[in-house]
This record gives sequence, structure tokens and C-alpha cells, in this order.
Amino acid sequence: MAGRMSALVDLARPKNMVLAGLTVVLGAHFGLAGDWSYDHGRAVAMQILAVSAFMGAGNAMNDIKDAMIDAKAHPSRPLPSGRITETQAIRFVWLLMLFSVGSMLVGVFNLQSKGLDWWPFAVIYVVAVMLMLTYDLGPKTKARGLIGNIAISLMVAAVIAYGAASIGKMTPLVGWIALVVFFTNLAREIIKDCQDMIADADERSTLPMKIGLENARMVAYVIVLGGLVCLYIPYWQGPFVFNQLLFQTPAILVLIMLNGPLYKGEDALVATRIRVAMLLGLLGFLLTLTM
Repeated sequence: MAGRMSALVDLARPKNMVLAGLTVVLGAHFGLAGDWSYDHGRAVAMQILAVSAFMGAGNAMNDIKDAMIDAKAHPSRPLPSGRITETQAIRFVWLLMLFSVGSMLVGVFNLQSKGLDWWPFAVIYVVAVMLMLTYDLGPKTKARGLIGNIAISLMVAAVIAYGAASIGKMTPLVGWIALVVFFTNLAREIIKDCQDMIADADERSTLPMKIGLENARMVAYVIVLGGLVCLYIPYWQGPFVFNQLLFQTPAILVLIMLNGPLYKGEDALVATRIRVAMLLGLLGFLLTLTM
């Protein structure tokens, strides 16, 4: 019994679930501009559970669909190792999704009771569910390269927006931050496809396969620049002032200096630096709010 529970936990990838929950908090914090109350905390706590369970279900679903591939590439994972059966994994996915949907509905009722707009919150959740289902099931956007990259990046950015929407605070700032996350994550996904082009040859049709490695890297860099523009706008048009852009200097420098490793084809290094830049950008926004 303990072994089965341990396998189910591994299947859900708890580190990813925790990161997703923290991202909900960040989204709410940006929406509130740091002005929290007890009611806000209680509402956000419920949606941390919703998103964490959703993330766990998505991770488990992905492992179910990739069980044959993982038997060769990752034989120690719960399904190929035989620690749990496919039936048990499917039941686990349903359990997590039911818990997630229930938590989301609590959020809808909470917003309604306070006279706040609930539909942006519900729409973000429904869209995220559709993106997750189409990623691993029909039409399997995971295997379609750029479309799959966009789907994953939309889901990542949606968590920021979802956190803000859970307390009825979908502000322009939240929108710009979500776009920064979307563009930087999309660039990273493309670079990861460059890195994995040979391994993906039999399973996916990725952008590097279609237009070549150098062109795909160039597309990724242009997308990074789009993220930089979105990062800049809140300091130009408000709510921040321009001199506070100083807090984004580390993120900006990391992104600008990607052209060297990109030119050399150092895809693993570039993917890591893009993730670091994304985290530095979020930290920069947090520091801006506190000053």
C-alpha cells in the first residue's frame, strides 16, 4: 500500500505541483498589488489546491500516454517500473481532476457571493482543461511541435492570470506579466525542441525539424524580444515608473546575452538561462511592488 501511494505521488510530480501553487500566489499578489486581506488569502488557498491537483492530473496523464516511450527512456518511472497499473493511474487522474474542479467551483461561488466577476476565472480554467486534454489526447498537440509549444506556454501563463482572477483582480499589470511568462516559456520550449531534435524524430514534428536548427533558434530569440517588450510596458505606461525598471536589469541582461550561446548552438545552456531570466523577471516585479 505504501509503495503504491509513493508511486502515485511520483506520478503527479509534487515539485511541479508546488511550483504551480506558488505561481497562483504570485498571480494574486500582482493583481492585489501586494494589498492582501484574510479573505483574499482564504480564496487563494483554495485555488492553490485546484491548480496543484490540476497539475498533478496533467503530469499523470502525460505519463500514461508516454508509458511505452518511458519503458525505454525512463524505466524507473511508476508505470514502466510496474509500481502501479495503468488502471490505477487513470483512477488517480480522475480523482485529482474531480478535486480540482470542485475547488474551482468553490472559487466561482466565492466570487459570486462578493459580487465580483467570476467568468474570467471560470473561462481561464476551462481553457486550461481544453489545452491539457488536446495536448495528450486528440488532436495531440504535443506531437505537433509549435502548436504544442504554444499550448504548454499558454497553460503556464494562465496560472498567473488564474491567481489574479481568483480574487477578481484581472488588472492590466497581470496581463503584461502573463504575456512575459508566455513569450519566455514559448522561446524555451522551442530551444528544448532544438536540443531534443534527434530524440524526437520518431515521435514529434517540431519547429526545428521543419525550418532547421538555426532558423528555429532565431525564432526563439525574436520571441524572447517580444517578452522583453511586454516586460518594459508596465514601466512605461504604468502602473510603475520608468526608473523602477532597474529591478529588471538582471532579467534583461540574461535575455539580451542569449545571442552568443544561441549562435554556438548551446541549447541546454540557453534553455536554462531563459528559465533563470523568467524567474528573475518575476522577482523584479515583486521587488517593484514592494518599493
